[in-house]
Order: sequence, then structure tokens, then C-alpha cells
Amino acid sequence: MRHLSDVSCHKCPFTLPPTATVRDACREMRDRRIGAILVTDEKGRLLGIFTGRDAVGRVLAAGKNAAKTKLADVMTANPTTMPPNKTAIDALRLMWDGGFRHIPVTENEAIVGIVSRGDFHAHEATRLEEEREIWEHLR
Repeated sequence: MRHLSDVSCHKCPFTLPPTATVRDACREMRDRRIGAILVTDEKGRLLGIFTGRDAVGRVLAAGKNAAKTKLADVMTANPTTMPPNKTAIDALRLMWDGGFRHIPVTENEAIVGIVSRGDFHAHEATRLEEEREIWEHLR
């Protein structure tokens, strides 16, 4: 079973300060072909996460100006994180239960990576689906 350290070890998550604009964040996500940006303070501590879903739901659909809106105003503050020793299945379960697609990987409050649903192998997703079916039958 793969651990998150195996999945995220080659990923250096892109970060921006909370004062960055949504437009800047969206440009970076487009140019880097990523779906999430971690929002950090000047010491590199995780404050929040900003995703494509946030851009659509909290900015565009709300009629906010992307050039003027700061990440601090539309990010998901204090996102759920996982340590690198958790398994891929643990992360997929958490994503499923929480309804999100990205999890920052942290160790001793330091950011060590980020994982998204697309980072996992098909057999890991299949195993989660099998678990879900078993639980549904047990209810």
C-alpha cells in the first residue's frame, strides 16, 4: 500500500500569500497546470487552500472581481491536512467523505506536499469503491 510520502514526494506545492489576487492565482494554476494553490503566511505556514472550485463558486458565481479579490477572502481557511505516513486509501477516503479533491500533506506543521484525486492509481480508487459497496450492504 502506497503512503502519501510516495505520492507527493516529487511535488513542490505552489504557494501564494493571502494578499495575492484571485486573478494571479488563476493564472498560476493555468500556467502550471495545477488545480490548487496553498495559501501561506510569510513563514510558510499553511493558512488555506484555493482551488478551481473556489474560483468558480466563490468568485465568478458570486460576481466578484478576480483582479481585486484577495485569496484571503475566498480561500478555504484551515484546510484538512494529512501526514505523509498515511496511505493513499486514507487520503481517498478523506476526500470522498469531505467532498474535496486536494489534501495538503504536512508534517510538524510544515508543508511537505499536496495530493489530488488524479495522483492515485486506478486500483486504489477501485479498492475505495469496493469498501463503499461493502459498507452500503452492511447498513
